[in-house]
Amino acid sequence: MHETRILVMDDEAPERLRIQEHLARKGYDVLAVGSTGEAMSAIKRERFDVFVTDCTVPGVDALETSGEVRRIDPDLAVIIMTAYGTIETAIKAIKAGAYDYLPKPVDPDQLVMLIERISERQDLIRENAELKEQLKERYAFDEIVSTSHVMEEALNLAGRVASSNATVLLRGESGTGKELVAKAIHYHSRRAGFSLVKVNCAALPETLLESELFGHEKGSFTGATARRTGRFELADKGTLFLDEIGELTMGMQVKLLRVLQEHEFERVCGNQTIKTDVRIIAATNRDIEKAIIGNAFREDLYYRLNVVSILIPPLRERREDIPSLLDHFIKKYGEENRKQFSGISAEARDLLMRYSYPGNVRELENIIERAVVLSKKNIITTADLPIHVQAASGDGTIVAQGLAGSLNETLDTVERGLILEALKESGGVQTRAALKLGISERVLRYKLKKYAINE
Repeated sequence: MHETRILVMDDEAPERLRIQEHLARKGYDVLAVGSTGEAMSAIKRERFDVFVTDCTVPGVDALETSGEVRRIDPDLAVIIMTAYGTIETAIKAIKAGAYDYLPKPVDPDQLVMLIERISERQDLIRENAELKEQLKERYAFDEIVSTSHVMEEALNLAGRVASSNATVLLRGESGTGKELVAKAIHYHSRRAGFSLVKVNCAALPETLLESELFGHEKGSFTGATARRTGRFELADKGTLFLDEIGELTMGMQVKLLRVLQEHEFERVCGNQTIKTDVRIIAATNRDIEKAIIGNAFREDLYYRLNVVSILIPPLRERREDIPSLLDHFIKKYGEENRKQFSGISAEARDLLMRYSYPGNVRELENIIERAVVLSKKNIITTADLPIHVQAASGDGTIVAQGLAGSLNETLDTVERGLILEALKESGGVQTRAALKLGISERVLRYKLKKYAINE
């Protein structure tokens, strides 16, 4: 919070001095002048937070003054001091951009309260601007850890499309960093000053997802005790990130297509048509073209979403990124856990370089966070890595070398590791994981319970 600077303009010296002295006693930095010319020169020369001006000065038009001040410094708050007969003029000045007006003779305490309100508002505006700048820096494209050619190509394409309004479809396996790229696109777009709203399309059944996206009216279903604002409304003039778009039901696909085509929608059980100005960034780990052939995804919706398609490659196809990612995550989680690490042993680094990462960057991050938390030394070793990583060969298959314990313990460890890998590759969907493992879903559920694997 910085010191509030105030400029006071009044051609009546006693009144000007009275206001100046009172504000100075309250701790404000005050400059008082006796003419509009002096005031304009000061505003052009210095920075002020509040301009308190008399609108009854002969030959001065309050409307012109307020407008001119706003053109010089749009953030400067203007308070009009007005005699009883010029209140109508003051109101017009407010419509032209002035913050508020006070009748003369001005009550100094009332003026201080008004300045305090303006200061709080300006502090919030500044904090918001700083936060947005921090978010922009945090999600800058060059902040995404990457040295590989394939990832740089994807990021370059994302950077080129960021400033447009084009719909973007991010494709890639689970855990590759699609959401991170979506955030970078938003915070480098013309919509960065507005909201980025995220929805996971696979997390909710169709009825709840419709309410989540479009909102609902009070009484539209059991439990709807009040009107709800949907994500499309919340994202107006901003960006809506639709993750797992490939999991939408055909019914929801029709509703989404209409919004993309018409830029309008109705809340659930509502009759008011709501216009929306939203940029869509969608993401999927599914083969959408295959889903279209199998009549599981609408072709017309696909073409609406696929204006610019960006493929985020899996980590196994950009292994040259692994060393940089290792250093990044060791530093990040070392700082979070207040631990000093000199790095990672050559053996552990070699293991991590050869591992296949079915969960991609997200899995690597989890591995390093776990290692940082559990390590008793100032260097990460193979002993700090999960057993399924220690037991993995170069192609990602599980081997028994180096595993201690009885045969049953070793087999349990290997089986648990295989189940974890299958779940990660399947995005946590048990039906797909069971299919990959060649077992029934019922047997998989039994194994999950046996090995205490949380869904």
